[in-house]
Amino acid sequence: MKVTFLGTGTSQGVPIIGSDHPVCLSKNPKDKRLRVSVLLEWEDFSYVIDCGPDFRQQMLVNNVQKIDGILFTHEHNDHVIGLDDIRPFYFRQGNISIYSHKRVLESLKQRFQYVFETENKYPGAPTLDTTIIDDLPFLIGNKEVIPMNVYHPELQVYGFRVGDFAYVTDAKIIPDIELEKLKGVKTLVLNALRKEEHRSHLNLNQALDVVDYLKPERAYFTHISHHMGFHDDVQNELPEGVFLAYDNLKIEV
Repeated sequence: MKVTFLGTGTSQGVPIIGSDHPVCLSKNPKDKRLRVSVLLEWEDFSYVIDCGPDFRQQMLVNNVQKIDGILFTHEHNDHVIGLDDIRPFYFRQGNISIYSHKRVLESLKQRFQYVFETENKYPGAPTLDTTIIDDLPFLIGNKEVIPMNVYHPELQVYGFRVGDFAYVTDAKIIPDIELEKLKGVKTLVLNALRKEEHRSHLNLNQALDVVDYLKPERAYFTHISHHMGFHDDVQNELPEGVFLAYDNLKIEV
């Protein structure tokens, strides 16, 4: 399976509008981060985890020709607000599948009421095939997905394991029972916002503690703030097998 990091930034992205922070002024493309999302591709299947405000740009930059569905981690704007931009895929392919917690689906219905209309629906609106995630494994294409509950810090957020690959974002707390679901993963993607403590996200040391406990072959940190520091400087400080992800990075898992 090929994984493309469509975006690796925090909710405001990097650079932040109007900021004169040195990282925001960096010329290194690895310091420019769109809102967090990944693309999973194998055989003829293509799925996206989260669909934020940069979705259109991410699809164009990576020349994505189709998506079979979207898995939503939670309902915060930086993870869902690009949903309307699936229209070109809908026009070519028909209904698009989405997978989410029931709470997230209700939030989407409020924000995108016109998408979920059943009478007098605007003809340009996409139509979705919805699947509610209820903590049990489910299929995307021909692969099983194991969902896990992490917390942000009170809000439940889904992480996803697909075979030996796992993706967890916006976590502050990962209960022990959910950590067990991550044991044996070879490639782990995990949020690490910055070096300083943060109320609702793992910081760098906390993310490293999770990696040390699970011992994957490779770990990639995402949902990164400008406060983390310059990409290259931080990468040089990380242990072997641990990487700061960056936009448009592609890996095989």
